[in-house]
Amino acid sequence: MEYRPLGRSGLKVSAICLGTMTWGQQNTEAEAHAQMDRALEHGVNFFDTAELYPIPPKAETQGRTELHIGSWFKARGTRDKVVLATKVVGRTDMTWFRDDGSEGRLDRRQIEEALDKSLKRLGTDYIDLYQLHWPDRPVSGFGSNPVVWKSPEPVADETPIAETLSVLADAVKAGKIRHVGLSNESPWGVMKAVAAAEALGLPRVQSVQNAYSLVNRTFEGGLAEVALREDVGLLAYSSLAQGYLTGKYRNGARPAGARKTLFDRLQRYEGPGAEEAIGGYVDLAAEFGLDPAQMALAFVLRQPFTTSVIIGATSLDQLETDIAAAGVTLPPELLARIDNLHRLRANPCP
Repeated sequence: MEYRPLGRSGLKVSAICLGTMTWGQQNTEAEAHAQMDRALEHGVNFFDTAELYPIPPKAETQGRTELHIGSWFKARGTRDKVVLATKVVGRTDMTWFRDDGSEGRLDRRQIEEALDKSLKRLGTDYIDLYQLHWPDRPVSGFGSNPVVWKSPEPVADETPIAETLSVLADAVKAGKIRHVGLSNESPWGVMKAVAAAEALGLPRVQSVQNAYSLVNRTFEGGLAEVALREDVGLLAYSSLAQGYLTGKYRNGARPAGARKTLFDRLQRYEGPGAEEAIGGYVDLAAEFGLDPAQMALAFVLRQPFTTSVIIGATSLDQLETDIAAAGVTLPPELLARIDNLHRLRANPCP
């Protein structure tokens, strides 16, 4: 397993990060423990979770994923072997995260409550990387990097990024978190956070967790340069386009137990041009004798701005396939073909 610097934190994290959002909904506690055991055996030292998880978000399951990780730490005594990342929700009308039923905001009261609850569920005294799951400000669309701009309506109660970072600074001083990261952010948001940290002596963001895949390369438009010049590396999620890039949903297929079959979500990967683009990449992998999932993950892993690729699996077989992508090298001819396909069908799934 390759280990890469997490920003300027001094930490080294595995190029593969274990995602956890299915635990507590599609996966049982025992299955979650088995996945963590197997990942650790393969040298994966980086786990990512969130107070929101599991997905889809529901009041009755919220926080269950962190509980499963906490019970694994307690059973195995493995806390010191893992770089642990979790997240606090951003602006949302979901009201079940806070004890008083407030809608989610990134203000002091809510962040402090969220952090203390995550620490308790995880059974740990500290979080290695505490991330803002999405911004407090209204944005053009979830993920903050649209291909079609829609101007969001401003709000009076927006919490400034510097104010949010000041809350996290206090958590760092208290020893509750070590480092800070962003998620679903835009180039403006990342640079605003970097500038505030430098000007005010606040914690520097070490990473940005955004969607990045063969069918969503919007990160390259502005964030790639930011990531490289500011050492705010990408933690890539949905690099398999929620499973679409494996080919399992082709021609309208709905496999038993798959996320689309269970929850009828994932419309992000069903917009105009998506089916044709996804089919093109799956066919390209077959032409070069590659597993389509491994080709998709290897493409993201090779990018110079990528710190780690977050994988999500519901079975140990899927987990093995995804982790093995770290050893796959894509030949120059294939990379050229991928770029050509991208030019024809760019970013259908932002």
